[in-house]
Amino acid sequence: MASANSAEAPAGPPAEPQYLPASVQGAVKILVTGPFGVGKTTLVGSLSEITPLRTEETMTAASSGVDDLTGRAGKTTTTVALDFGRITLNPRLALYLFGTPGQQRFWPLWDDLSRGALGAIAMVDLRRPDESFDVLGRLEEQQIPFAVAVNTFPDTPSYPEEELRSALDLLPDVPILYCDARDRRAAYDLLIDFVSHLHATSVLELQR
Repeated sequence: MASANSAEAPAGPPAEPQYLPASVQGAVKILVTGPFGVGKTTLVGSLSEITPLRTEETMTAASSGVDDLTGRAGKTTTTVALDFGRITLNPRLALYLFGTPGQQRFWPLWDDLSRGALGAIAMVDLRRPDESFDVLGRLEEQQIPFAVAVNTFPDTPSYPEEELRSALDLLPDVPILYCDARDRRAAYDLLIDFVSHLHATSVLELQR
């Protein structure tokens, strides 16, 4: 589980509006990726201190038979380019969140969005874990450090970690974290744990 004691997450909704402070001189980039309908847009919205840039379009009859809406009652829009959010980490550094489209037909955008990313949060819906295989494989092929983030829907089944790791064919060093993407505090705990993992991994690499 994502820990809640790493840092204090902001309470309440993001402030409106906020311009990037003039003192910011650098930025880091993290992808939020995963299959269709897994909660990427929701997670970026929970984390961002600004109103996220979203490229959602209403789903039409043209997507019938292409986008599987099983278990996704009420979903009427889909991301067709990206979601973008921002967190000002300190007066000199900002973190940019780039949410990717979930469907393979939008993957030509994926390479551009992933370029220069420090790492990726790969969201998974345990009600449909097989839908995550292509995204996880793509991250491994591009050698982008990532963590699996299980979005805990109300009817999410529970599995022992080793069983889940085996089912998703994850390497031992890929962390499995849990989060309700709608909960801002839980989203921040997830992000803190992921960044801590990236930092620990980079320290180990430097020591080799």
